[in-house]
Amino acid sequence: MSGQENCFCHKTKDRSEEEKRKLTHRLNRIEGQIRGIRGMVEQDQYCNDILVQASAVQAALNGFCRELLASHMKSCVVKDIKEGREDVIDELLVTLQKLMK
Repeated sequence: MSGQENCFCHKTKDRSEEEKRKLTHRLNRIEGQIRGIRGMVEQDQYCNDILVQASAVQAALNGFCRELLASHMKSCVVKDIKEGREDVIDELLVTLQKLMK
């Protein structure tokens, strides 16, 4: 495969306003959690407390990824397969491998 065949970055997806709102809300919460952790570091908070908060951020980010992945599979992947573009399966497998690191 050439580098162009591996590049899925040219695709876009039209999201409903509701989906955008939900995803943006999750990201805003995660961003706030990250700022909170930075403040904890700057205030020399106890390591364990920071680690607990970092774990909460990771869980929130995993939740964001699960929601986005579910949407992707139900819309983009199904649409591409119906249109005969089975290469979307390889794309999905690469994405899942990255998510599972």
